[in-house]
Amino acid sequence: MTDNKQTRMARRKKQTQQKPKKKKSVFKRLFKIALVIGLLLMIGVGSLFIYYIATSPSLDPDKLADSYSSKLYDMDEELIADFGEEKRTKITYDDLPEVLIDAVVATEDSRFFKHSGIDLRRIGGAVKANITQGFGSEGASTITQQLVERSFLTPDKKIKIKVQEQWLALKLERKYSKEEILEMYLNKIFYGSGAYGVAKASEIYFGKTDLHDLTLVEAAILAGLPQRPTAYNPYEYPELMEKRVDTVLTLMVRHDKITEEEAEEARQVDISSLLAGKRPQSTEYEAFIQKVRNEVEEKVDVDIDTAGLKIYTTLDSDAQNYVEFLLTDSEENPIPYPDDEMQAGMTVLDTQSGAVRAIGGRRNSEGLGEYNYAFQGGQQPGSSFKPIISFAPAIQTNQWSTYHQINDDAPYDFGGAEPIRNWNRQYQGWMSMRYALAQSLNVPTLKILEETGLDNAKEFAEGLGVKFNEDKIMIGDAIGGTDTNTTPLELAGAFRAFGNEGIYNDPYTVTKIEYPDGEVVDLKPESAAAMSDYTAYMVTDMLKSVMTEGTGTEANVGHLPVAGKTGTTNLSGKQGSPDSWFTGYTSNYTISVWTGGYTDDDGNRDVMPTTKIPHQLFKQTMTELSKDIETADFVKPDSVVEVDVEKGSNPPMLPSPFTPSDKVVTELFVKGHEPGKTSDEYDSIEPVSNLQASYNESNETIDVSWDYDTSEDIEFSVSASVDGGSNNELTTTSDHSFTISDIDSSAEEYTISVVAISTDSDAKSDPQSVNVTINDEDEDIPPVSGLSASYNEDSQIINVSWSYDGPPATFEVVINGETKVVSSNGIEISGASPGTHSIQVTPVSGNDIRGDSQSTEVVVPSPSNDPPSEEDDDENDDEDTDDNDVEASGKEDDQDNDNE
Repeated sequence: MTDNKQTRMARRKKQTQQKPKKKKSVFKRLFKIALVIGLLLMIGVGSLFIYYIATSPSLDPDKLADSYSSKLYDMDEELIADFGEEKRTKITYDDLPEVLIDAVVATEDSRFFKHSGIDLRRIGGAVKANITQGFGSEGASTITQQLVERSFLTPDKKIKIKVQEQWLALKLERKYSKEEILEMYLNKIFYGSGAYGVAKASEIYFGKTDLHDLTLVEAAILAGLPQRPTAYNPYEYPELMEKRVDTVLTLMVRHDKITEEEAEEARQVDISSLLAGKRPQSTEYEAFIQKVRNEVEEKVDVDIDTAGLKIYTTLDSDAQNYVEFLLTDSEENPIPYPDDEMQAGMTVLDTQSGAVRAIGGRRNSEGLGEYNYAFQGGQQPGSSFKPIISFAPAIQTNQWSTYHQINDDAPYDFGGAEPIRNWNRQYQGWMSMRYALAQSLNVPTLKILEETGLDNAKEFAEGLGVKFNEDKIMIGDAIGGTDTNTTPLELAGAFRAFGNEGIYNDPYTVTKIEYPDGEVVDLKPESAAAMSDYTAYMVTDMLKSVMTEGTGTEANVGHLPVAGKTGTTNLSGKQGSPDSWFTGYTSNYTISVWTGGYTDDDGNRDVMPTTKIPHQLFKQTMTELSKDIETADFVKPDSVVEVDVEKGSNPPMLPSPFTPSDKVVTELFVKGHEPGKTSDEYDSIEPVSNLQASYNESNETIDVSWDYDTSEDIEFSVSASVDGGSNNELTTTSDHSFTISDIDSSAEEYTISVVAISTDSDAKSDPQSVNVTINDEDEDIPPVSGLSASYNEDSQIINVSWSYDGPPATFEVVINGETKVVSSNGIEISGASPGTHSIQVTPVSGNDIRGDSQSTEVVVPSPSNDPPSEEDDDENDDEDTDDNDVEASGKEDDQDNDNE
């Protein structure tokens, strides 16, 4: 046992002694592997850097000499702007005062006169920042590198560009002196307000053509501008420029260019007092170009004023000119602006692509970069948000139809201070989604959102570019009454998706850019399906109803298939609206218009005198843009079906063959969700027959009876109207007769109606009616007058005529006991036998009321004794010898026509 114990101890000791050797061996192997990987990486990086250097552009002196401005082209690739054209004044190094050189060097590159083109100390600080904050977070570019970048490279922060920039900076320093490099740099850079180069900037800002006249503060302003020439423009933003000057002065003190006392004295100077007021001339298409600047700088992080780009835009110059015309006061302008205070912003998009065709930034723009209401800031959208936040998400999420019923029964209580009411303060009960949207009713809108769900609505709206305040959706967003704001550009982009089968992409003004080295970058945004095609089409169809029978009729362009939505906002404590919107679209164009901008004496938002200007701006613009092109209607996708629905049915039902035509509406359903049950509301059964009614004068009742032959269980609804008044139901009975008591003795006529009703299906028959005269005492039927009769011996005809002046009547004519009824004021009697004939005429009204009879006589003489001719024999053979058999025919006269 002892031997075993010793053996185990020996093994453990041996293992313990061997472990350090094993660890050392692993470490050596790892170190060798890391060393090899490192060497490979160094070789790879070195090779890559060598490739970058080898493919870098050459130092072209012409590119160094010229300021590298950008050129803009419209959608037809026609030049619309050249930012550098005739806006330069070149200087030499000797023209530069020491104070300006000191300000520029202290601000941009404090060791400019000491390094060889790159500053290793600044590179070290930049590397540290890029490691801790991400690549591109801090640059280390010297003035030489900036000159290289502006002359030969793109401002991209890719490693390739930075390697080439540093290499070319070293080459440039070997070829040119520091003075020449600084001279080229100050002639090239952009200073804002259309000024390229420091000399032009001095002239525009201070009115000084000799740079040696610049003061310390003016030099500090010029040194500070190139970093952000638009943002620091002292004409537009003097407060920001003041802070920038303070930074420049601090750097000059730090690098021993000036004393702290000099800096403090300069800080006290009012910057606005230095400005010469030489603002640049207005820029054509400035509102559109503002968005181009914004878009390019956002997508590729370059300044279009200095990058030397060719920028290809989506601008339709004809559309832009017309929009600017409508936003500028002139006698030819058809828009009846109420005053000079009203502001407006407008965006025109291509519905198919989302390309921006025109931007109206404000009324009466001077083209100097003023505030652009089309895409800057934003305003409450009001009811313009209803289809985006409520109706479209409901169709997308719930597959509801345009007929879907919502109960508009009372103000909507959402737990706030006051319930939300409809704009018209009316509540109409159950209604379709189409009607609720067309009339822009708040209560149904909020109920739809509540049932669809806030999360579903938020996700849907964000897919259309909506950015909610603090990323939170509220119930009030459905009616645009929260702190979530929008712009005409954003709203046009969202609505445009409805007209484009649900496909959305951000509205864009730039299709591509070309760098000076020939590199082309496509900037068109990617498209994505923001909704189903059935949602897009069904919302569009409802928005077409807005134009034809809803709140948007004043914006409707009658000959175009157009959809649109109004929107207004409220202001607490005031009657009226501070904002008014109209956004609409055809298959070609989408246009969104905002108006507002009113303030009260305290500078607070105020209501406007009219909310109808956006409607007119939309209508005029859409009419103009569409006048020479074909505008196709929106195409119904296979996922949507049109269905006839019985109006008022809930849930929707198909109409029966007996549903009245005015009770049938055609609505849109998502395929597979259409109704399949037929309504029996208006199913028809056979009506009653042989309906009779008579007035029992002694009992003062009306006895009504009818027949009905069926084996079904049938009841009969009996109703009556008095003297043409309203029809009132009297009873429902299973009998075939009914007695009406409590007769109004002053009435003249009762109309009795009977409807058969199936007790199984509630199906009803058509009503059958009968009239009963109750009181004819006041009816005065006068007798005929001027009754006369004569015999025409030649034609052997008795002519009878009379006059009549009374209510409409027929005439009962009795001749020798035989009765004839005519409606004319005369009668012809033929075939009368010789002798005296008695004639009696009695007028009879439509209610069988008879007037007094009038009588007359006429003598028919005997024939002569002359022998009859052959014709007489023939006539005598055919003639009936019955004295009482006569032929009579009525004859019309003028008097009869007058009576009728």
